[in-house]
Amino acid sequence: MAISDSIEEPQLLRLNRWLSGLRGDLTGGLTAAVVALPLALAFAVASGVEPKAGLYTAIVAGIIAAIFGGSPVQITGPTGAMAVVLVGIVAKYGIEKVWIAGVMAGIIQVALGVAKLGRLVKFIPYPVTAGFTNGIAVIIFCGQLNNFFGLQLPRSEHFLPGLWQTLTHVEALNWGAVGLATVVILTKVFWPKINRTVPGSLVGLVLATSIATYFHLDVPTIGSIPQSLPIPQGIPHWNDFRLIRELINPALALAALGSIESLLSAVVADGMTVSEKHNSDRELIGQGIANIIVPFFGGIPATGAIARTAVNVRSGGKTRLSGVIHGIALALIVLALAPLAAQIPLAALAGILMVVSVRMIEWEAIGLLVRATYSDFAVMILTWLVTILFDLVLAVEVGLVAAGVLFIKRMSDLSLAKIPETEVFPPGTPLELSKEIAVYRVDGPVFFGAVERFVTFLRDEPEVKYLILRMRFVPNMDTTGLVALEDIYHDLKRHDCRLILTGLQPAVRQILERSGLLEKIGLSNCFETTTDAICSISPQIAGCSQTGADDLKTKELMELNG
Repeated sequence: MAISDSIEEPQLLRLNRWLSGLRGDLTGGLTAAVVALPLALAFAVASGVEPKAGLYTAIVAGIIAAIFGGSPVQITGPTGAMAVVLVGIVAKYGIEKVWIAGVMAGIIQVALGVAKLGRLVKFIPYPVTAGFTNGIAVIIFCGQLNNFFGLQLPRSEHFLPGLWQTLTHVEALNWGAVGLATVVILTKVFWPKINRTVPGSLVGLVLATSIATYFHLDVPTIGSIPQSLPIPQGIPHWNDFRLIRELINPALALAALGSIESLLSAVVADGMTVSEKHNSDRELIGQGIANIIVPFFGGIPATGAIARTAVNVRSGGKTRLSGVIHGIALALIVLALAPLAAQIPLAALAGILMVVSVRMIEWEAIGLLVRATYSDFAVMILTWLVTILFDLVLAVEVGLVAAGVLFIKRMSDLSLAKIPETEVFPPGTPLELSKEIAVYRVDGPVFFGAVERFVTFLRDEPEVKYLILRMRFVPNMDTTGLVALEDIYHDLKRHDCRLILTGLQPAVRQILERSGLLEKIGLSNCFETTTDAICSISPQIAGCSQTGADDLKTKELMELNG
């Protein structure tokens, strides 16, 4: 009996854990679906496509990415960042070409995943991600002004012309649309104080639609949505090579943005759950497969959605089943409620997106960057401006270049430090000799950015005749650093200044030997410690007797070892 109990108890525990996980996935998936419904409609409209495309995207991409992706709790669908890119592509190329670009973007994402490049997103500096996220928020907010004011103006491909077009037609605003959008904004802001179970966006959407229908308000609506599941369809001209070549840049933009946003969302999800962490490469492959398939169902490119993923986790979602349930639940909602969606005012969707965009702005990040360093804040502002004035991919590229230059500058500053005379020379050293010798400590492998500082150093301190570089903490050196050191050697030689190296690590010494630079500098100019180097310059210095030198070496090595 006891043996039977011991066998059955673990099985019962496993069953309880499975049922608990199933309940969590069911709750998380259903809640994410309710949150995703108004957002899928809103982001489709913001992308310049029919609302049904947003729903079909959330259904198909949500299920496929959940099955094949690398995050167990990620919810995939239309997002604001992707809408910002898509609205320009739709305006320039049309929806059919967007489908082709979407398939191409998916293929690129799969290739990135297969090449195991998923981890690269972790190396994007924080000011860059903050900059383009805040830029996206501004574009989304301003892009909804047309619907907020009830204006039916043609979509502009670029941000500034579109904003100017809206502002010059604001006198034709529809007060009914403004009122409905305001109702939605107030509901979305204050509803969580009343109830956190039902999302405020859904409540605001129902309330605004009810008001518009009851009072017969003349406001633009989203139009009819087919009461059917997404059906596979063909994509015209998908095998036209000239068209593929024309769309390669939009496809790269969609793939880059989709990859960055999905992986950032997966990282956020990892921080919210103790379950299995995401696999970056598999996540790219899953997102790529979803974006390859979803255009054949009339959908648009999708990414991992941070807000919906967070809702899924907070509601109990733990496995991939929650993402599948989210997609199935949306499909059932479309089948049941599609006719009612035709009456949803565009102003209501504008109100939802305006609140979403304001919440997207990383106010804490802005404050942190201002308090931390002005240079990081400048990188964020630069990325933000390029995002608004040009496009997201260029913004990320410019931001990365700016952050890289800033990194090199900082590393150059950190890697080179002049050691005070009092720490180098023993008491009683003649003043004239101490002025002729300068000792610098080099830290870390980044050294090439400091070359310019030596040019300035030679100009400002012409009396220096000996430059000692402590290189004990330089573990390695690349070709750029090697060329930089050779330039320093030649500059010093022209100024009759002798270059001395101390504490060379084996890897660095090997590189210097292979390149022939060590022969130019001379083995007689390489020492184990700075004390040895100083004593070789002037043996008569106090402390350069054998005993004194040994004492100084011991002190120096103790300092170097902390």
